[in-house]
Amino acid sequence: MRIERRYTKEGQSPYAEIAFRLTTSEIRNPDGSVVFHADDVEVPEQWSQVASDVLAQKYFRKAGVPARRNKVEEETVPSWLWRSVADEAALKELPEAERFTGEVSCKQVFDRLAGTWTYWGWKGGYFTTEADAQAFFDEHRYMLAMQMVAPNSPQWFNTGLHWAYGIDGPSQGHFYVDYKTGQLVQSATAYEHPQPHACFIQSIADDLVNEGGIMDLWVREARLFKYGSGTGSNFSKLRGEGERLSGGGKSSGLMSFLKIGDRAAGAIKSGGTTRRAAKMVILDVDHPDIEQFIDWKVLEEQKVANLVTGSKINQRHLRSILKACVNCEGSGDDCFDPEKNPVLRREIKAARKNQVPDNYIRRIIQFAKQGYTDLNFPTYDTDWDSEAYLTVSGQNSNNTVRITDEFLKAVEADRDWDLFWRTKNGKIARTVKAHDLWEKIGYAAWASADPGLQFHTTINDWHTCAASGPIIASNPCSEYMFLDDTACNLASLNLLAFHTPALAAVANGETLKAELYDVEGYEHAVRLWTVVLEISVLMAQFPSKEIAQRSFDFRTLGLGYANVGGLLMSSGIPYDSEAGRALCGALTAIMTGVAYATSAEMAAELGAFPLFTENRDVMLRVMRNHRRAAYGDRTGYEAMTTPPVPLDHKACPDRKLSEHAKRAWDRAVELGEAHGYRNAQATVVAPTGTIGLVMDCDTTGIEPDFALVKFKKLAGGGYFKIINRAVPEALRVLGYKESEIAEIIAYAVGHGSMGQAPAINHGTLKAKGFTDEAIEKVEKALPTAFDIKFVFNKWTLGADFLRDALGVEPADLAAPSFDLLAHLGFSKREIEAANIHVCGAMTVEGAPHLKPEHYAVFDCANPCGRTGKRFLSVESHIRMLAAAQPFISGAISKTINMPNEATVEDCKAAYILSWKLGLKANALYRDGSKLSQPLQSQLIADEDEDEDIQDSNVLSAFLDKPAAARASGLAEKIVEKVVERIVIMRERERMPDRRKGYTQKAVVGGHKVYLRTGEYDDGRIGEIFIDMHKEGAALRSLLNNFAIAVSLGLQYGVPLDEYVDAFTFTRFEPSGPVQGNDSIKYATSILDYVFRELAVSYLSRFDLAHVDPSGEGFDALGKGVEEGKPAPDARYVSKGLTRSRTDRLKVMQGGADHGGADAASPSPAGGGSAAEGGRGGAVGKVTALSSSAPRGEIAGAVALKTEPEQKLSPAQALEQVNRVDARSHAKQAAAEKRAEARAKGYEGEACGECGNFTLVRNGTCLKCDTCGGTTGCS
Repeated sequence: MRIERRYTKEGQSPYAEIAFRLTTSEIRNPDGSVVFHADDVEVPEQWSQVASDVLAQKYFRKAGVPARRNKVEEETVPSWLWRSVADEAALKELPEAERFTGEVSCKQVFDRLAGTWTYWGWKGGYFTTEADAQAFFDEHRYMLAMQMVAPNSPQWFNTGLHWAYGIDGPSQGHFYVDYKTGQLVQSATAYEHPQPHACFIQSIADDLVNEGGIMDLWVREARLFKYGSGTGSNFSKLRGEGERLSGGGKSSGLMSFLKIGDRAAGAIKSGGTTRRAAKMVILDVDHPDIEQFIDWKVLEEQKVANLVTGSKINQRHLRSILKACVNCEGSGDDCFDPEKNPVLRREIKAARKNQVPDNYIRRIIQFAKQGYTDLNFPTYDTDWDSEAYLTVSGQNSNNTVRITDEFLKAVEADRDWDLFWRTKNGKIARTVKAHDLWEKIGYAAWASADPGLQFHTTINDWHTCAASGPIIASNPCSEYMFLDDTACNLASLNLLAFHTPALAAVANGETLKAELYDVEGYEHAVRLWTVVLEISVLMAQFPSKEIAQRSFDFRTLGLGYANVGGLLMSSGIPYDSEAGRALCGALTAIMTGVAYATSAEMAAELGAFPLFTENRDVMLRVMRNHRRAAYGDRTGYEAMTTPPVPLDHKACPDRKLSEHAKRAWDRAVELGEAHGYRNAQATVVAPTGTIGLVMDCDTTGIEPDFALVKFKKLAGGGYFKIINRAVPEALRVLGYKESEIAEIIAYAVGHGSMGQAPAINHGTLKAKGFTDEAIEKVEKALPTAFDIKFVFNKWTLGADFLRDALGVEPADLAAPSFDLLAHLGFSKREIEAANIHVCGAMTVEGAPHLKPEHYAVFDCANPCGRTGKRFLSVESHIRMLAAAQPFISGAISKTINMPNEATVEDCKAAYILSWKLGLKANALYRDGSKLSQPLQSQLIADEDEDEDIQDSNVLSAFLDKPAAARASGLAEKIVEKVVERIVIMRERERMPDRRKGYTQKAVVGGHKVYLRTGEYDDGRIGEIFIDMHKEGAALRSLLNNFAIAVSLGLQYGVPLDEYVDAFTFTRFEPSGPVQGNDSIKYATSILDYVFRELAVSYLSRFDLAHVDPSGEGFDALGKGVEEGKPAPDARYVSKGLTRSRTDRLKVMQGGADHGGADAASPSPAGGGSAAEGGRGGAVGKVTALSSSAPRGEIAGAVALKTEPEQKLSPAQALEQVNRVDARSHAKQAAAEKRAEARAKGYEGEACGECGNFTLVRNGTCLKCDTCGGTTGCS
């Protein structure tokens, strides 16, 4: 083949006109620990820090590169293409530590990749002359350096290690077909033939242990998972549950084996750096176990919810039962008898009401009876890598149902649908309603984001090799769809690299666009990279004989693209528009048309793929159908059940692209008819996760953008907030002035200064006590801040300044949720207004000068920022897929995002629309359908200013009403909030005349609140008093009467739980940060605060506390006394005051000066009694010290497990406190990082490789914007 030079010059290095720089590459965990570090990494100057880090961390060979090398002469290969090996003699002269190194320059990587492709291309006869080979070598090195194209990750990992450095090793059990003889050969070495393929489809037979069977598949999958590849299989050949076995028994069914395979996959990947969901499980819709398969992940998600909720319910009730036993006063075993212990009886009933098992209840009572005072009952959470998710199955695969047109027509006609046995041809296992099965699919997708759908009829209508069998499976991301036991190697073009900034001119009020695209350069890149992928088939080795043979027979390729969303936005074209879809369709048509034309060129010189002859007629029919779609025809398709969406030439914004699309397919069909094709498939659209980062793509695959404000990684660490680079380009195309663009960008990104900020600026800060030096510190930190509250803290301003100049209490500074601005008296509205000015709105909605009709250009997959409301509709995603699918050999990997409010009907409608528009597959992802994913809507709702204003207005209107109307209105609200009513006829239980309790002072949203409780002798709460400082008489009276009403309810037996459930989370002003309370740090209203406080103090509802009071704090009683010390007597200490931790106290008989028998006598003397000077001077002293007296000698003592006293040294005590603080801080930090990540547009979960919260959705998988880790295949 002849190779044209477009970007390079003969006799000149391809790097000659590219500027390079040295950078430091470092990736850190959120805790600051270093994951990877490398100095003096050479990269092109225009590369971002993220691209540099991904290349250095993932794609550089870290060891084994010889410092001195020799060329290995080959007579048939030009000398500049000879491979290299270590120069052993020269290496011996070097110090041992310097003999072998790693790659340190991107040029080394580009050279080994392009050199290996050229080397094997020369040996395979792909170049007409040596000059063509040299041009091929140079052009690819240039395109890699300029981020125009990138191959999939296995190419970067494996290709060229043997050719460039002589690296080799023993065979790993791979095979290849010799390109000269056509014979299947087992690889003799590990790297001479590299393994460049990422996507695999494997077959499975209905056999338990033999080769090709069920257990053998787990081994074959393991071989792929180990090296980071993904695989998919159709399991429809396996028998259903209850189907006869040859030995006379019955099969355990498909699901039992799927669960085994799922656990095997999870175990293999859990210890390495590969990822979850690198496996596709497919089942036909007529399989007898299809219903269980559809429900699989729904039930597993429910199991997770049950584990999480049930563990917390069990823990709460079991601890309450334990406390009822421990905090009891009684003789003998009365405390453990529910008939004699009314508190225990009440807790047992409450536990049974929540379905706590009786045997667990009895076990806890026995546990308490043995002397134990605390219970370690673990609870679970919904983190994606938590024990709850690890316990259930189905978490290591994407599930897909393969449906036919016949089934969908049965759904529309509400007909029956037959399910068939697998081993009895044509015998019906049972019949179901097609509509009921369809309803199951819709609900499962809505509830758990699985299963996806693959449209079997449409897939096989476009199948180029139907004579060799039907397509029944795909790879994990669904872009590669072909015959079983085949593989595909991928590469993706960066569409934005070929974008020509449009020449915008305004005429008659419309923006006219010139050529948007360098179409000749694009076609040149497609042609060369089709050759690269074809050469990769020739040089590759494969993990099994079958895959090696069939890859040789069909030679499937996977050329694709990335950055559709970035290209459209940069061009000023909305993603959801006819023009956007037409532009995408035209570029896709050109790519596949040129790729097939190039394949036909290679076939003319090297021959068509071996099985082309038997598939010639069907393949040419498919090619003609592609051409009809490229011409925009709506009819005339051959053997096509569902006509595709043709190219819309009228809507295409670049006429040249339309013409080239038609021309490319004319040539592809003409050359194919003359010579055949070298490859059965040529193109797919992959997720482009890691390689998208290497190319600095704004968007992956065919996806739209996910955020308008990005966070640029700095070489020295940290991030800097910048506008999405497509935004200013789009604004210029749309005709905005540079001054207007600057203001729009400032609105989105922020001004980075408080100088001119509303409400909170230099003047108001100085009035609050800020000095010029402090303001300078704030200003220095603002440009990189995501939120101003991250600047106004002790780390920026210093604890001394906050304490001395601003009067902040040390206890407040230590609180993780302390908000300095709120403490200084700034309202939520003032803080938000300043936030938008300084840190930006992170959206362009509402930006100055921006016309509403242009908003659509900047629509993203999710709402942007705190105030953004717009996002792309489900239909817009599907129609973009439909515009590209008619021009793709395989399929498209893409997630169709749905809002949390989407319904089951919406899911089913999305599937139906996908089918009718000719898509091959559909994967839905409804926000919140996975428990492990924080809701996008949660953060927005918490920050919803309109709701706060509405609540404030409601309260103001309420307070303006007459007293009678207020009482009536409040009563109605109380009735509305009551969740469950328990009617028990009983007498009022009077409070004792002298009662225990505590007073808690706190400041809620800037308003002082005093809460006083009164308790019965057994520690139960019986009354509350609420008062506020400097409030109007109306509100104080209202709260006082409300407290009386609650107190009467408590005394008549209304459980405190009912009040807590009814009034926590109520929202009205005053609300906000809470000061002065060691457990509650934020309240949505006064009632929310009061009942959180009571729940924590009397019900041990630590889930309603922001800081767990069980941890050692500055005011904890019994500090230093560990488990095993005698328990307290609750009669002498307020249960509420000690936060239900009365087990830390002990009643001592007598004073410190008494011993022996006297020590057992109650006495107020010697050491000072707790009741000294008061009534009842004979009361025992309440102290935190231990007693050695036996149980029978201590009045009111409780069951304890007595252990020898183990005192901690001061160092040990400090270490223990630090451990507790560290755990608490880690949880708080993780929650804050998750919330911040969601606001930035990320998924809100930590990367499994580097731990950073920078995961974004990427096709059906996830990728990390920090380290490049991906759950996809590329």
